[in-house]
Amino acid sequence: MPFITIQNQRLHYAEHRDDPRTPPMPLVLVHGAGGNLYHWPPGLRRLPGYDVYALDLPGHGKSEGPGRGSIDEYVSVVYDWARALDLPPFVLAGHSMGGAIAQTFALTHPDMLKGIVLAATGARLRVHPKILDGIQQDMAGVGEMLVDWAYGQKATPEQKRQFLKQFLAVPQDVMYGDWAACNVFDIRDRLGEISVPALVISGTMDVMTPEKYGRYMAERIPHADFALIEGGGHMLMLEQPQMVTQAIRGFLDRLRADSSHAKTPKAQRKI
Repeated sequence: MPFITIQNQRLHYAEHRDDPRTPPMPLVLVHGAGGNLYHWPPGLRRLPGYDVYALDLPGHGKSEGPGRGSIDEYVSVVYDWARALDLPPFVLAGHSMGGAIAQTFALTHPDMLKGIVLAATGARLRVHPKILDGIQQDMAGVGEMLVDWAYGQKATPEQKRQFLKQFLAVPQDVMYGDWAACNVFDIRDRLGEISVPALVISGTMDVMTPEKYGRYMAERIPHADFALIEGGGHMLMLEQPQMVTQAIRGFLDRLRADSSHAKTPKAQRKI
C-alpha cells in the first residue's frame, strides 16, 4: 500500500487498479471520525471492474498526524491528494464524517466528481455531549459506549473488539478534532445545490445517523438514489458488506452506463 506526501504529511492509502481497458471512473473511499481505510470491506476495496482507492485521513491509520479540526480542512486534504494522483473524475464515497467530506466536496469541486456515495451519514452531524466530553476525560469509556451505538444486531463480538481496539489507537487530539468537526457540520440548506448524482445508504438499526437522516438527504439532493439496509447499524458496511457493496456497485454501473450513453449520438441510442 503506497504513501504520498500531502500538505507536508505522509498519507497512507490502498489502491486497487483494474483492467486499464475499462473506462476510467475511480471509486475513492473516505472513512468516518476516528476511523481508517479498513472500515471499508475488502470486497469493496478490491471491487472488480473499477479502480478503487481508500484513504487514511491525516492522523488516522498509518497516515501521519496531525489530524484536522474542520470538514473543510479534510476536504482540502482529499482535493490535494486526488490532484497529486492526477485522478480522472471519480466517485467519492464517505462514511459518517466521510459523508460530510463527500457532500462538501460535491459543493466545492463538482467538476472533479462523477458522483458521491453517502453511507450512514447526514446533512447535519450533531454529536452527543457525552462523546465530546468523554474523549477528553475517558477515551476507553467512550469507546465502549460507541461500540454499542455503532453496531446493529448483526455485528459479531470480534467486530466490536476490533472497533474498540482501533478507536483507542487514534490519538486523543485527532479523535476530538474529528467529532468537534462533525458537531458543527450542517449543510441542510445547501443540499439542493449538490449537482452530481448521489447514492444515500442508511441502516434501519443505525442510532447515530438514523434512517430519517438518509431519507432527508435523498429527498433534497436533486439526483439521489436511496438504499436501505435492513438491520444495518452505523457500521453497516462492515456488518453487511455484501449488501452495501452490491448497492454501490449498482450505482457505479449506472453512472458508467449513463456516461457511455452521453457520448453516443441520440439517433444511435437504444431506448
